[in-house]
Amino acid sequence: MRAIQKRDLVPAGLVAPALAVLLVIFGIPMVQLFLISVNAPTFSFGNYRAFFGQPANIRVLLQTIEISAVTTLICVTIGYPSSYLIVGLPKRLRMVLTVLVFVPYLASVLARTYAWVAILGDRGIINNLLLNMALISNPLPLIYNRTAVYVGMVHIMLPVMILPLVSVMLGIDKSLMMAARSMGARPFSACWRVFLPLSLPGLRAGSLLVFISCLGFYITPAALGGLRDTMLSTFIASAVSSSFDLARIASSAFVLLAVAAAILFMFGVDLSDNRGFATRSSQKSGQSRPYLVPAVGRSLSEIAAPYRARRWAVQLYQAGEGGPLWATAGTVFVGLVLLYLLFPGIVVIVMSFSPGTYLQFPPSGLSLQWYHSFFGNPSWTRAAWTSIQIGVAVAILSTVVGTLAAFGLSRASPRVRSVLTMVILMPIVLPIIVVGIAAYLGLLNLGLVGTKIGIVLAHSLGAVGMVVVIVSASLGNFDRRLEQAAMSMRAGPFRTFTKVTLPLIRPGMIAGSVFAFLFSFDEVIITSLVSGFSIRTLPLKMWENMRNEIDPTIAAVASLLTLLPVLWLALLGASWWCANKLARRTSPDPAA
Repeated sequence: MRAIQKRDLVPAGLVAPALAVLLVIFGIPMVQLFLISVNAPTFSFGNYRAFFGQPANIRVLLQTIEISAVTTLICVTIGYPSSYLIVGLPKRLRMVLTVLVFVPYLASVLARTYAWVAILGDRGIINNLLLNMALISNPLPLIYNRTAVYVGMVHIMLPVMILPLVSVMLGIDKSLMMAARSMGARPFSACWRVFLPLSLPGLRAGSLLVFISCLGFYITPAALGGLRDTMLSTFIASAVSSSFDLARIASSAFVLLAVAAAILFMFGVDLSDNRGFATRSSQKSGQSRPYLVPAVGRSLSEIAAPYRARRWAVQLYQAGEGGPLWATAGTVFVGLVLLYLLFPGIVVIVMSFSPGTYLQFPPSGLSLQWYHSFFGNPSWTRAAWTSIQIGVAVAILSTVVGTLAAFGLSRASPRVRSVLTMVILMPIVLPIIVVGIAAYLGLLNLGLVGTKIGIVLAHSLGAVGMVVVIVSASLGNFDRRLEQAAMSMRAGPFRTFTKVTLPLIRPGMIAGSVFAFLFSFDEVIITSLVSGFSIRTLPLKMWENMRNEIDPTIAAVASLLTLLPVLWLALLGASWWCANKLARRTSPDPAA
């Protein structure tokens, strides 16, 4: 009995630091916000009645849901066929394309948003090209409208849709499709009835991530949209910076949180249970339609069965019609998607070398004047150094706390692991503006608003979750028998961890620290809420300059932020190669 209790206490102790940070900076403030929103201790819904009593608030809420839903639908429409085509490619080409999709995901949101400002602006690339070709006489209104918002948001969220789909599709047994074809199913029918149900977990996970992330979008709609494209997150952020009516802010935040919770409740079931989901879906759809429809469908299918059999026998050993045409169309489609994802970053990098007093694409020459302007301006370099300091601190704190939590979760029982993982990942799942409001209130309770320590703690809310996910994946492939062998040789728990476990999960820890640093270095929404007026990080200064003036130095900053993930990916690839080389060197020779 004591052994069982000790086994349960050890994982809880390892997860405790992560839960403590989450509780103090996020959990308790969320409870406080809810109590404020319901006017505790009198407990009334006056704040919510006031929110829904104003038509402008309802319009902004519905507008937020509409923009998030349309962005999700566009991402599904583009992301699903892209993922299907990428998965069908040879392994090396598939890995290259996955990395090319992954690089824009790691790039700064501000840099990508600024790129679309430079592309869609009145004097942007598209309008300048059309004016120079004399196709138009006045610039087209390509920016500050709903279409520009969709273009920018889909560009940012499309990798979030593609990557889960590729991960799930790679695990689908291709022989199932071949079996369906051997039974006479056409390619589309086999894909619709076999492949699609098996890929629903990835589709559902990507859709949930995209929709809930879009609910908290603030930067892109404010930079690319007009006054009619205001989202609820912008409404909440402006209330924080102007009136700071905490009751109004709390009620607005929980209305947005209620929308996210409702979507998660309806669709956020066990993503790994694809077979159960498919079964439940088919049962529900069968119960919801009249019995006459499936009966007629079965009768028509039986009548057409002999014809399908003869057609299948004739085409079995023939090359599929339109094979090269479909292959070419798929190649063009994937190429256009990659161009859409990569072109804005390329534009920013090329424009940053413009020699004139304004940005040009393509530039008339090459000059480093905007990089000299960046490195020679103390306000820019001070902001960059502040971001580096905060990012390194977040990476260290999140890596230590997240690794301990992941190690403890790997030793916990499945039910406890599921609950604790859901709690730790909550700041990543919820809309970022709600997390920022809670973090502000939590730091206000500690007196850390406007301090670097406060920003580090606020950024660590999401960074710890990223480290837990990545290190947990490394621990999932870890052979526990190696630890048992070390302990059988009288190695203590600490020595076993440092000599056996740590070297094998080090690549996951390095990857987690890199993601934590990038998350902190690019964060602007939470930073704008908790930094006060005394601390300016690089993304925050960049955002302020984008709103107040058009400084070409921003192009140099955006190009550096775009190239930063490429550098980190190169470092991760080098560490992964060294780890594999070490593993091959230390592994026993099978022929020995």
